[in-house]
Amino acid sequence: MVGRSNRLFFYPGSSIGNFTPDEALAFFRRLHAASDVDGGVLVGVDLVKDVNILNAAYDDALGVTASFNLNVLTHLNMLLGANFDISAWRHHSFFNAEYSRIEMHLEARHAHTIRWQGGERNYMQDERIHTENSYKYTESGFIELLKQSGLEVCGKWKDDKNWFMVCHARVM
Repeated sequence: MVGRSNRLFFYPGSSIGNFTPDEALAFFRRLHAASDVDGGVLVGVDLVKDVNILNAAYDDALGVTASFNLNVLTHLNMLLGANFDISAWRHHSFFNAEYSRIEMHLEARHAHTIRWQGGERNYMQDERIHTENSYKYTESGFIELLKQSGLEVCGKWKDDKNWFMVCHARVM
């Protein structure tokens, strides 16, 4: 088949962590199916690190991540005609060790009702909306995920602190 041989997919950054592990496995299996002999992927992954470092990265002092997360409500207002008052919410993120992921939430500062055309929803103080996950992998866990999808790691590079890894994996 023309164009499939030696195909190398590039998945930069560590956005693979936005997929659940099952979704990441399915994604890599699709890449495997779209490749042929010597095809593969070059992918970046965020590794598990000290919980304080992870939490600080997703609750940064400048509030960049909080602004990004709160922007979800702006889009809901625009798309649904909802009445989210952004100041009534706060960003809350934390590392969930059980699932090896950062969880981002929006937390109601006080009880209030959100309305949109055709519906409404009451929120209690401190009630959360779970907006995003970012899964973190161990080196061995990520290599195993690639192996389960039919890919074999033929090269890997990590930063000096072992916080991030880039893998080159080929079709087995």
